[in-house]
This record gives sequence, C-alpha cells and structure tokens, in this order.
Amino acid sequence: MKSIMISLLILTTVLVGCVQKEILDDVNLETGSAYDYVGDKIRGTALIPIYLPDKAVENKTFTASSMLSRDFLRDVQRQSSDPIVTGSLKVVLFGERLARKKGILDLIDSFQRDPSVGAGLYLAVTEGEAKDFVEGQFGKRGNAVYLSNLIRHNMKTKDVPKTNLQRFLFDFNQLGKTPYLPQLRKIGKDQIEISGISFFRYGKVVETIPAEKMFYFKLLVDKYSQGTLKVNMGKDWAAIESIRSKYKMRLSSRDPVTVNVQLKIKAILNEYSGNRATPKEIKEIEKKLQKKIEVECKKLTKRFREKNIDPVGYGHFVKSNTRQFNFKQWATDYQNLKVNVHADVAITESGVIE
Repeated sequence: MKSIMISLLILTTVLVGCVQKEILDDVNLETGSAYDYVGDKIRGTALIPIYLPDKAVENKTFTASSMLSRDFLRDVQRQSSDPIVTGSLKVVLFGERLARKKGILDLIDSFQRDPSVGAGLYLAVTEGEAKDFVEGQFGKRGNAVYLSNLIRHNMKTKDVPKTNLQRFLFDFNQLGKTPYLPQLRKIGKDQIEISGISFFRYGKVVETIPAEKMFYFKLLVDKYSQGTLKVNMGKDWAAIESIRSKYKMRLSSRDPVTVNVQLKIKAILNEYSGNRATPKEIKEIEKKLQKKIEVECKKLTKRFREKNIDPVGYGHFVKSNTRQFNFKQWATDYQNLKVNVHADVAITESGVIE
C-alpha cells in the first residue's frame, strides 16, 4: 500500500509539472475577436482590455491578415509584448462580407478545437466590417463586456432567441435544422444595437430578418420568460409586457406533411392609450394579437422555405416522428409543407391606463 501511495505521489508531481503555467500579469487576455474578408484574405482583430490604475479600461487591438484563418493568432503574437491567450474570449464577430461571401465554418471549427474556448462563446454578424465594432470605446468595462452583455440580456429578456457557439454547432450538425446568429449595427459613435437575425446555409449567410420580426421568430424556436410588444388597435395602442410563452409542435399528417404549431402566450397589459381597458377591450387586444402572431409566423415559414432554410427545425421534428425518414424526399416535402399556427393569448393583468 505504501509503495502505491509513493507511486501516485510521483505521478501527480510529474503531471503537475507538465501543465503550462500562465501568470495573468504576464499575458494578454483576448476577450473579443473580429473577422473580416478584405480582398482575398481574412483579416482578424484581437481585442485586449488594458486595465488602468484609475480602474478604467482601455481597448487595445491587434490586427493581422492571412489566407488561412488559423494563422491569425500566430501572426498577431508577433505584435504583442506578452503572449496572447484565448481563455477569456467572450464574443466573436464576423463581418458581413465574410459571412456572406467566404463563410465562417473554418473559423468556427478553429474555436471548437481550442480547449480554452468555452462552449458559451457568443457569436454575431455585423453590418459592415467587424473590426469597427471592437475598436473605439463602448461602455465602461471594455468592448467585449459591452458586446457580450448586449447579446446576453437581449436573449434573456427581449426578442433574440438563445444561441452561442455550442448551439450554433448543434444546429449546423443537425439534419433538418438551420443555424442562426444575431446581427449587430452601429447606431452612433459609442452605441450598438441588435438589428436582426442572420440565417446560414453551408456556413454562409443567405437570409436576414429585421428586428421587428424577431419577436415572432423567437415564439417559434425559444421560450419567452420576459418580453414586450406594442399592439396597434386603430386609434389606440396597447403595450404588452412580461410576455411568457412556450411552443409545441404536432405532426398531424404525412400526405401532405402537415405540422401544427401551438403557441401559448401569457402577458400583462402594461399600458393602454384608450379611455378604459374593459374586459371587452382586453379580449379584443387578445384576438388582435393572436391573429397577428399567426399571420406573421406563417409568413416567416414561407420566407424560410423560399430561401431553402429551416431555422425552426421542421425537418428535425418530422424526422424524429417518422420511421425510415428520407432526407432526399424531405427536400421536396419541405417546399410543400403545410404549417398551421394557432396562438392562444391570455392577458392576465392590466396596468396603467392613459
């Protein structure tokens, strides 16, 4: 027993000695990356936060261009006085031209093979060059924190469906499912907004929906825990908040393939511009919202079919409910797919009345 303990102690000592040690003060922590397609090369920009004595954060960037995406980190190392490490990477941005022309699969593959990169890494597409979104000064805690918080809170409480490196790879590798990422836009010198959702086929962006359609897309693919929506009631309008939702699909027919989508939505009427929100008025708001949701969700499904993408995952759902599923046949069936959307809207409370 004593000899076994001694052997284990020696082995532990050897293994610990094999681990590469990195002291925080002796390395540059890359917290964000931006990639663009410039000419015929991929230009990468590494974002490094520099913490100043007054607790302010300075955003330092290193840029390099290469024919191969994996050469980026090696090239920028030559510009840095300390080793650049990726263990603190929070967000990666892809420029619009890169995402549409070149594709992002090689870059995504390099991230999934890097053991220091977390699966919860946020990814996004930018309008224009991604480099412009990591340079400058956004927020007080560094650009990477600003960008990751912007994406995180819009996924948690607003209209952006949840996605990250792990979810993107799962959707990409899943037959009958199309991956998607949020799209960012600069709206000022120090301000950025989420302007829509970009959808990928074979690693390239083939379609983007604007911000006003994100609410309906999220209803189809994610659960709302919080949310907001304004409903036009003719002369008046209503503000719906604290929306909670869940969705359920059911395969009702295989010839033709028909999928029923049931959406259950609970909400609070936070504000109404009319004289009084009577029970009758609330019922009218529910009906109008229900009809609007059903129409918009069907429009999105038609739009996705026209682009031959399936971000809702109808193909994956039908496959999981069909024995000996034939994906070659599904390419035809998807174009003829019938989707029935039924929204059950319940306003449980009413608030301020103007």
